[in-house]
Amino acid sequence: MPADMSAAPTHVEAAFGLTTAPRAMPLPTGILKTTLDHCGAAIALLLLSPVFAVIALISYLSQDGSIFFAHTRIGKGGKEFGCLKFRTMVPKAEEILAQILASDPIAREEWNTNFKFEHDPRITRFGAFLRKTSLDELPQFLNVLVGEMSLVGPRPITRKEGALYGRHFAAYKSIRPGITGLWQISGRSDTTYDQRVALDVSYIRDLSFVRDVQILFLTVLTVLLRRGAV
Repeated sequence: MPADMSAAPTHVEAAFGLTTAPRAMPLPTGILKTTLDHCGAAIALLLLSPVFAVIALISYLSQDGSIFFAHTRIGKGGKEFGCLKFRTMVPKAEEILAQILASDPIAREEWNTNFKFEHDPRITRFGAFLRKTSLDELPQFLNVLVGEMSLVGPRPITRKEGALYGRHFAAYKSIRPGITGLWQISGRSDTTYDQRVALDVSYIRDLSFVRDVQILFLTVLTVLLRRGAV
């Protein structure tokens, strides 16, 4: 990661007009957002508990006993946390990734550009279903409940990805990352990484409780229509 995070990717700003610094979140907005997070996560976990149980059982039986996966992501204030997901990859996925990157220059270029593969050989059949339906992200309601994430916010990123945010990395760290956000309702995998950064910064710049409710509603429609899923 570059030492100077203030060196912004100017092509992102030029393309999307991201020149306005994010404003501080008004206190009422913060209170409403936190209340929505805690109540929404608790209700979701209660209502979705049967779905959790079924997915956990199938994962346990079909994926060598592995159910959850906690990937290290950057949260508010730059603090790292374990972002929870149902496991969707084969065992030793990181070792397999290292082998792919070391032996396949085309795959390495794709990974370095988007931090993902269009067709990832590490994903299991059941894992592909979980990703397609976004069910793999349900455990993140636990992250919301303990205050590490929000229902709506920028997509949680790795420390390495922070370099791609340039000077906008400071804006990213100013709030909690979200289970959903503008990126998820704007195409997800059909967007470029620069567009993803632009959407995150746009959300942070124009924070509002009403907008969060709108994004949550549109997220449900997006998941049901399966648009832009990985």
